Amino acid sequence: MAGNTRAQLALAKLATPETMGKGGFRLSSAAFKQGEELDPCFTADEEDAVAPPLEWSAPPGEAAELVLIVEDPDAPGDEPFCHWLVWGLAPQQGQLLEGEVPPRVGKNSFGNSEWALPAPPHGDEAHEYVFQLFALDVPLALMPGASRAELIAAMEGHVIASAMLSANYTRADADEEEGEWDDVDIDSIDFDGN
Repeated sequence: MAGNTRAQLALAKLATPETMGKGGFRLSSAAFKQGEELDPCFTADEEDAVAPPLEWSAPPGEAAELVLIVEDPDAPGDEPFCHWLVWGLAPQQGQLLEGEVPPRVGKNSFGNSEWALPAPPHGDEAHEYVFQLFALDVPLALMPGASRAELIAAMEGHVIASAMLSANYTRADADEEEGEWDDVDIDSIDFDGN
């Protein structure tokens, strides 16, 4: 893998064994199960790709807000590659529909306030995309466009429950990708015009 920054994931910084799954708090997706391959329709390999659908169970009753952070710990660098920062989610059982734009979005590692499409380097081993959901005991006062560091700083000491879901994605070597000539029987082509 290109890198391994699992110790820098938001979960490692903010969650504890006591908060993981507290009160039955769970994160799931209709598009993939834990550890499965992410469908290309949610990645840079599809033209009209969008964020996958996510669903979660009710957090503990004292939750005031939910935060979602999606990171790739296998990307090169000292920090995980941040694909999505979302906050302002209602503290109840809920969902984000496929492609839905959430209430507040921060800057991903590209510096954009949107879902950063997974695009691991061609030929890399599978990258893991870690969807991390946090229930906070206070609502955040962050404006949209905040950075990962600003969001994590605002969350410190306020996480009362957390949940995680991960998916993998890999791309074939660039020279192995399908092209329009892949299904053509080259021996059947008459190059001489006969």
